[in-house]
Amino acid sequence: MESLTPAPPAHDHTAIPIYKLYGYGNVWTASDPLYCETIAAQEKLHNWHVTAHKHTDLFQVLFLESGEVTVVLDGRERTLRPGRLVLVPQRVVHEFIFRPGSNGYILTLTYALLHGLCARFGLALTAATDPAVLVMGTDEAGRHVALSFRQLDREYRGLHSPQRGPLLESLLSAILVWIHRQGYPANPAAAGADPGSQHLTRYARMIEDHHARQHRVGWYAQRIGVTPAHLNAIVQALTGKSALELIHERLLLEARRELIYTPRPIGAISDSLGFADPGYFTRFFKRLAGVSPKDFRRRALAPGADQATDQATDQTTGS
Repeated sequence: MESLTPAPPAHDHTAIPIYKLYGYGNVWTASDPLYCETIAAQEKLHNWHVTAHKHTDLFQVLFLESGEVTVVLDGRERTLRPGRLVLVPQRVVHEFIFRPGSNGYILTLTYALLHGLCARFGLALTAATDPAVLVMGTDEAGRHVALSFRQLDREYRGLHSPQRGPLLESLLSAILVWIHRQGYPANPAAAGADPGSQHLTRYARMIEDHHARQHRVGWYAQRIGVTPAHLNAIVQALTGKSALELIHERLLLEARRELIYTPRPIGAISDSLGFADPGYFTRFFKRLAGVSPKDFRRRALAPGADQATDQATDQTTGS
């Protein structure tokens, strides 16, 4: 296992912290495109509490094998029991609070690795934007996935083991295929090989990268190589929403994150998301969220807001 030195705190205390590896700054310091750590290690490093932060170009999978964890995903809190997998795509703000003595594994993998494995096995995980909680059953498939986590952790620590890389990819692939079979992500069109599904996947990725610039649908359509009307028809057919609605939903999500996780004034949030003035931002937010940004922040930060207790019957819970 590599020895990493935590980075100093970021200077901008008003922004949501962005890490490659939690607590180690925004530089990927691991030698592999995959980083594996145990939940038990969080006691020594972070006193069982991974504070709110987000990643870019990284996908995380948390497997709770024993104990209890309270997860906060984009401001929504939930307490989980053993046998749960938490899936965290890039840019999702997340926080983990473990009960002392808990154990399990946290996998962090680069999107370069994820893209390669998804292309090889026909998976759709790279298109996911929402976090989720999956329940791992006690059937043979569930036991196999749990064993894959344990074997992956052991192999990860054996830095000089022969054929270590291929075996790590094999074990990780077994976990990712199981996740795919649980219906994640929820939009099956994202996994399609037809041109329409491919255009939708590319459009979603471009929105993820450029939403704060407030480009029109035509800007995206030109870069995808279709007309705005054709792009809108594709999005409408596959999602039931217009192309513009997807842009607006992504802007609303980022606004919610900023209001919950930062003390930034509403005017500063408005500027960072490309709005011409705070008044327009407030009207936009209220039209989509049903409340003003000020009221949303007040309600979101009230004690007990958005808390839920894990239920054994739950299968998948997105954000």
